[in-house]
Amino acid sequence: MNLKTPAELGYYFPAEFELHRATWLSWPHKEASWPGKIHTIFPYYAEFVKWLAKSERVCINVRDEAMKAFALSHLEKAGVDLSQVDFFFFPTNDAWCRDHGPAFLLNPTLEQPKAVVDWGYNAWGGKYPPFDLDDVIPTRIAEHFGLPVFHPGIVMEGGSVEFNGKGTVMTSTACLLNPNRNPSLNQEKIEWYLQQYYGVQQVLWVDEGIVGDDTDGHIDDTVRFVNEDTVLTVIEENKADENYELLQTNLKQLLQMRLLNGKQLNIVELPMPDELVYDDQRLPCSYANFYIANNYVIVPTFRCTKDDRALQIIQGCFPDREVIGIDSTEIIWGLGSFHCLSQQEPMELRS
Repeated sequence: MNLKTPAELGYYFPAEFELHRATWLSWPHKEASWPGKIHTIFPYYAEFVKWLAKSERVCINVRDEAMKAFALSHLEKAGVDLSQVDFFFFPTNDAWCRDHGPAFLLNPTLEQPKAVVDWGYNAWGGKYPPFDLDDVIPTRIAEHFGLPVFHPGIVMEGGSVEFNGKGTVMTSTACLLNPNRNPSLNQEKIEWYLQQYYGVQQVLWVDEGIVGDDTDGHIDDTVRFVNEDTVLTVIEENKADENYELLQTNLKQLLQMRLLNGKQLNIVELPMPDELVYDDQRLPCSYANFYIANNYVIVPTFRCTKDDRALQIIQGCFPDREVIGIDSTEIIWGLGSFHCLSQQEPMELRS
């Protein structure tokens, strides 16, 4: 058991835009997450895997051989390069690997430069039990690869934190200070855990998430680092929309922030897609829920007139990557999109 924290041992959590060895996914199978239409998501999910596999390995958690065969049938149909795909028989309760997957840390000076943080996981405040299988996924993956594991003993989700790779993490008070996660911890103590277990020196806070987000305000729907000092942040252009004031509040807070080096953030505004309602429920559609792969940025689109403009804005932030839009209209019925479904594993870079 590690008596020192990752930060004390020199580990840090790399930014998503740094080089990956692989992307981790948990194959979707929980019908209650896409009630009445889980069958509609697989062509789009397989398209996501196809683009991931073009520039890095894809590691997919499945329950058993039957689920693997089902997944392969969809991946083959989509033309995925299966030589880039590895399956692992680690059963999960649900598909949201961003939140239940391993948080990979690096320390290039060590003989074993990679480690895993296994945060507690309670399905966004106990909303969707059971979650026992999801909760142990990080340790199962770490044990498979013989990696050290750190257990902070508190609840944390990958979608609630956003990193610049230079000592800063961005998060939201709406999520991390929600009493359904860690009711005994105040903001100062939460910051201590973020600093010690992600190896960061600075925690920046915005207040809000978007309407319809059942995670209580994950940052990966609102503000994303595209390099060490630039963020994309979503804004709502319709003043009558419920999201307008929430996102203006976040924007004002971003304008006041300073990084560790004293610099202001470069802020690029990204429009919100039009409101999408299904079965009387507003869905948490956001172009910010993109995933940064080695050669591509995969962006959810929503059959909306703003799709092309959003893709162009994101492309302007990633001159060395190709931006790929994939229709997320069916997937978003699960209340998450491509970033929520994926977790990056960084490449080991020895010093």
